[in-house]
Amino acid sequence: MNYRHIYHAGNFADCMKHTLLVSLIQHFLRKEAPFLVLDTHAGIGRYDLESPEAEKTGEYQSGIGRLWAEAPDSPLAPWLELVRRAGGPRFYPGSPLLASLMLRPQDQLICCEKHPVDKRALYRLFAGQPNISVHERDAYESLRALLPPKTAKRGLVLIDPPFEEPGEFDRLAEALQTIRTRFAAGMIAVWYPIKHRTPVRQFHTSVEQAGHRNVLVAELLMRPPHNPDALNGAGLLVIKPPYGFAAQAQQQLERLKTALSAFDATVNELVPE
Repeated sequence: MNYRHIYHAGNFADCMKHTLLVSLIQHFLRKEAPFLVLDTHAGIGRYDLESPEAEKTGEYQSGIGRLWAEAPDSPLAPWLELVRRAGGPRFYPGSPLLASLMLRPQDQLICCEKHPVDKRALYRLFAGQPNISVHERDAYESLRALLPPKTAKRGLVLIDPPFEEPGEFDRLAEALQTIRTRFAAGMIAVWYPIKHRTPVRQFHTSVEQAGHRNVLVAELLMRPPHNPDALNGAGLLVIKPPYGFAAQAQQQLERLKTALSAFDATVNELVPE
């Protein structure tokens, strides 16, 4: 299957993932030292919500479509402001575009996308921006090729697979080990779908058993995770989250739960520091 995110852009999972991503990147902006964002599954960067593909599923209507009227003091406001800067409400930004809007001249964004057509679209989007590079390469291979960073000692690795092939959770567990070996100081954020609870529990157990420390799990459920054929929720596993992020994430997910009529929103410590 050739996954195309345009069918799902701006849905509840994007809203959850991206509001937390913005909060994680804000942490790096507190210091002048440069930082790196490595986005391993970058996509095309920006999605037209008026396209036939987006309109066919209409998933954005029950996601970002419900959030435009958020108050200026909403915990979602920093992310929503970036979405507007990126062309919302017609266009919805993927994670690389959101990250690019937060970069300073000394910071760096590396985007990896293995599909040639999508890579070219992303390259055009960031043309002329010297601190952003776009690579046509496999996400997991990129961890060995591009880490540790050459220009920064701080950074975030975002792994956001499409889960189009079996064994993705196993590949994620292996990727976390690679990052720990090559970029021990780096922060890691891993997005995953929640269909049935069993595969997620197994993934969490593998992270615990691998010896990772300071691991946080944030999840937004639209419905109980009983149907393995449906996207019932989404999670973000964060290794080395910044101080105060857990409370901030809980506030943001609670707001999404109310605004999107979700079933549950939780932020839990999986492994202590």
